[in-house]
Amino acid sequence: MDIKDTEISKHKSGLNFIETIIEEDLLSGKNGDLVYTRFPPEPNGYLHIGHAKAICLNFGLKEKYKGKCNLRFDDTNPTKEDVEYVDAIKEDIHWLGFDWDAEFYASDYFEQLYDWAIEIIKQGKAYVDNSTQEQISKMRGVPTEAGMESPYRNRSIAENIDLFQRMRNGEFPDGHCVLRAKIDMTSPNMHIRDPIMYRILHTEHHRTGNKWCIYPMYDYAHGQSDAIEGITHSICTLEFEVHRPLYDWFCETLKIHHPQQIEFARLNLTYTVMSKRKLLQLVQEGYVSGWDDPRMPTISGFRRRGYTPESIRNFAETVGVAKRDNIIDVSLLEFCVRADLNKKAPRTMAVLNPVKLIIDNYPEGKEEVLEAVNNPEDASMGCRKLTFTRELWIERDDFMENPPKKFFRLYPGGEVRLKYAYIIRCDSIVKNPDGTIAEIHCTYFPETKSGMAESNRKVKGTIHWVSINHARTAEVRLFDRLFSVPNPDDTEEGKTFIDNLNPNSLQIKDAFIEPSLLSEKPLSNYQFERLGYFCIDKDSTDTKLVFNRTVTLKDTWTKINAM
Repeated sequence: MDIKDTEISKHKSGLNFIETIIEEDLLSGKNGDLVYTRFPPEPNGYLHIGHAKAICLNFGLKEKYKGKCNLRFDDTNPTKEDVEYVDAIKEDIHWLGFDWDAEFYASDYFEQLYDWAIEIIKQGKAYVDNSTQEQISKMRGVPTEAGMESPYRNRSIAENIDLFQRMRNGEFPDGHCVLRAKIDMTSPNMHIRDPIMYRILHTEHHRTGNKWCIYPMYDYAHGQSDAIEGITHSICTLEFEVHRPLYDWFCETLKIHHPQQIEFARLNLTYTVMSKRKLLQLVQEGYVSGWDDPRMPTISGFRRRGYTPESIRNFAETVGVAKRDNIIDVSLLEFCVRADLNKKAPRTMAVLNPVKLIIDNYPEGKEEVLEAVNNPEDASMGCRKLTFTRELWIERDDFMENPPKKFFRLYPGGEVRLKYAYIIRCDSIVKNPDGTIAEIHCTYFPETKSGMAESNRKVKGTIHWVSINHARTAEVRLFDRLFSVPNPDDTEEGKTFIDNLNPNSLQIKDAFIEPSLLSEKPLSNYQFERLGYFCIDKDSTDTKLVFNRTVTLKDTWTKINAM
């Protein structure tokens, strides 16, 4: 083993396979020691968590190797693209904490791509085909048998140039003809069987207007766009592995800069779908409120739900970069946001399912100001003031008239601690006509105030509360997983992924909260003590706060579905 091999071996330690390739390129002096990547989304929808992984990978390589990364919009399909998606994509990337070195669009290169297409025709390696889409598909055949050559495959170079120029000039209607590369109709790789390079689309483009009526296909535009920008490592998801020979063929045929395409496994999550088409269907058919619905796997949906950019970046790093497709349990993503919010989110108390608790021996009209720690994980966040009174709201689930064993909350004759306050004992209850609990009457023990010297009275349970006199109302949206099964696409015959929607993915409650929260801003994160992590939604007003549940304190879903 020579010195260079030894250096490569040392570099490989702890690297993913893409970093190993890059390090070998750097050690060999390839690309002039430059690492230049790009993130090339199509602006036909909002980015989802799978795109977040690709963003973290491409921009992460830029940061690690002090290279460059472009943002390039693959805007070659004007019928599905919109400036709304362009703006949303930019916002998502910035929110994740990244910035691009240059912003480009495939449409920036339409003229150059057209000239290169003319060059390929002049080499006798492309032709205009008047066959219908159905006929082209049939002629391509199947991977195990050779395809059939188009009757238009051997048109003269002069005729092909003339027809292609007339396509550009708008002389033909949509679908009248296409430009195809002339490669190999016998290849087992279907993408090599004379792929389409251009099709006719008489529609307005969000950037070029009506200047063009022919548009390049992704497989033709992508590699050449990489070449124009000087990209060194073209990082793609695994489904593009079979496209790589075509990527290479165009670069080699045109004798232009030839980036290295490297494929990695895309991110698939349980209990959701990643197809833009299916996500669009959920939006258009009203199953969700929009692309940023907090149940959606979009970056904007996660942001609105209260996820932090750090938690998503940590998730992408934890998942890593693989060569084979796999499905990641969404519980890992939830773990990442819990871990991040546990360190950052200030604590507060809120009651989502209230029942009145009256402390009979606490003086009427008396108010005490108590002190509560904002975050036990971060002393710098200080403390907040709580007002304690005779009448409180507590969670209805924290009381049981006939409790089972090991129920450590409140019940007749039982004792609990009110968090930050006193130990109380339940003495009696008052019921409504329908049998539900209307009031819980208790006794408190003044010597048990939190922070006082230890008394002889011990309890196993602690519950939270909000003063009735000081509580403010808020709407709380309890979001859960959008689908009820790990793989929503796994359906019975005659059914679709829509049939696997979780009917309980959203519950709305009117809650009581600490009054200090009224002045907070949208996307502010909190831990509702004992309940979970929540954030303020954009639907909030000056007089009414709306909270979204980001995630529960523990993975209750797994526990419930294991029963």
